[in-house]
Amino acid sequence: MTEKTDQTETPEPTDIFLWANQADAHKDKLEVDLFMFTKGYTVYATNYAKELKAQLKVLFLYDMISQVQTGAATGMLVRDFEAAAAEENVLERTSLDKVEHAQEVIEQILYDEPNLEVFREGDHEFKKVKGIIARFTREDKAPFFVAKLLPQSQVLKGATAWMYNGDSFQPFSADAGLRITPDNQVLVAGNDIFAFSETKFIRMFGYDAKKFAVAEEKIKEIEAHFKLKFPEGMTFDALVRDTPSLVSKLQKVEVGTITQDQVVDHADEMDLELMTDDATGEIIIMDAKDAAKFVNLLNDDYVTSDMTGIKYELKGKKELRSSDEKAE
Repeated sequence: MTEKTDQTETPEPTDIFLWANQADAHKDKLEVDLFMFTKGYTVYATNYAKELKAQLKVLFLYDMISQVQTGAATGMLVRDFEAAAAEENVLERTSLDKVEHAQEVIEQILYDEPNLEVFREGDHEFKKVKGIIARFTREDKAPFFVAKLLPQSQVLKGATAWMYNGDSFQPFSADAGLRITPDNQVLVAGNDIFAFSETKFIRMFGYDAKKFAVAEEKIKEIEAHFKLKFPEGMTFDALVRDTPSLVSKLQKVEVGTITQDQVVDHADEMDLELMTDDATGEIIIMDAKDAAKFVNLLNDDYVTSDMTGIKYELKGKKELRSSDEKAE
């Protein structure tokens, strides 16, 4: 009798050094399309003059290829973003499916491109734009994407900008102008994201992978220790991903110090309206607010003043020690 094992297939990680060599070899054949995405991660298509195509490759691609190829010659390491520290000659990577907002942007381009609205300054506002992303394609090959953060300091508005032409200032004639920095920031290739700039990757997609790695472990511990119930299609993991404050809060939580009954009883004492299933005893988490109440209870963040009887939610805690303990 053959023993069956439950194996989940995972995509092969992208070989970044092979990617760089292939992109370099075929760089003249690569087509480039440009998109922008907002702070809410809505993607817009854009048009650009054909004269800009060569410049786009210089600004978005060539230095990235060069950095990887130079790294290959000098022993550059590729490490998981969740575990690595930003350091010299280390390129950090993570899976696209771990970074919800990045995946959202890429999927809009891949699967909904015909329905994407073309960005027009008269209809939209540059102040809502968060990033710009170039898609590189060549025949019969999967595309790759290079993304850059677009801070408002890089946007020139026609109404408030001048241009210097020849020997004089003149009115800025366009609706808006963009200054695209040549630095390497984020590459999406296959199912992988490579963060050439850790800080800009985090700012661009609102995901601190290192913090979330800790939060993921805490989520596993919580789900093993407590009986929780969610609406159909919702998970604790998904709620935490969408709520940065919960990610931060879970860094401090010590699971196992209190029981399910203690959580429920304390919620009743504090009038927090934490719902439970009468039949199963499960704590019902309907949304991010319920999740925040539950995590705050785990972290013992609700207290009643012995002096005034007023109930408080603590934003920060520092344990008081007696003089004897301090002296030890």
